[in-house]
Amino acid sequence: MARIGESLPPVVLASASPRRSELLSHLPVQFTVMPSQASEVHNEQLTVREICQVNAYRKARTVAKRFPDHLVLGADTLVCMGNRLYGKPADIDEAERMLSELQGKTHEVVTGVCLMHLRQHRVKTFCETTWVTFKDLRPEDIHDYVMKVPTLDKAGAYGIQELGDLLVAAVDGSYDNVVGLPTESLRRALSEWRS
Repeated sequence: MARIGESLPPVVLASASPRRSELLSHLPVQFTVMPSQASEVHNEQLTVREICQVNAYRKARTVAKRFPDHLVLGADTLVCMGNRLYGKPADIDEAERMLSELQGKTHEVVTGVCLMHLRQHRVKTFCETTWVTFKDLRPEDIHDYVMKVPTLDKAGAYGIQELGDLLVAAVDGSYDNVVGLPTESLRRALSEWRS
């Protein structure tokens, strides 16, 4: 297997997320950041896995139109429990409501990833799911967390990498996926990509 960065075209991360940028920097890939302005789709006819992959595709395509000779990486993460989707909360009250619904239960964190090279007409999309179990939390625990951690830019109103031990009892699957980018699966996908 060839080393990742050797055969790749220039890589662009289509995300404003500092967490995704940091995770990608742990892979042997040089990249630039160009946040996507694509609006996110939330269609009740689609599964959470489909929604994440559609949104990752839309984000990648918007940036790929400006950089057709680059390999553009788009990603979208959602938290879900049963049929309920948890995106980014609108305010602190909604953040506390989300966390109170998730407390003491297991939910899924799903990230869709899209790799796109427009000039070569090549696209690869995939999805990763991690199951996260929250501790039993009192209302004051939840309030304390949202006061300590900026939660409004995070799906499900929490960041596992930011005082996550206050909330999380167990993680089944990729920890990086919960942060926002499934680096293990992404490493495999990039190593299979040839320019």
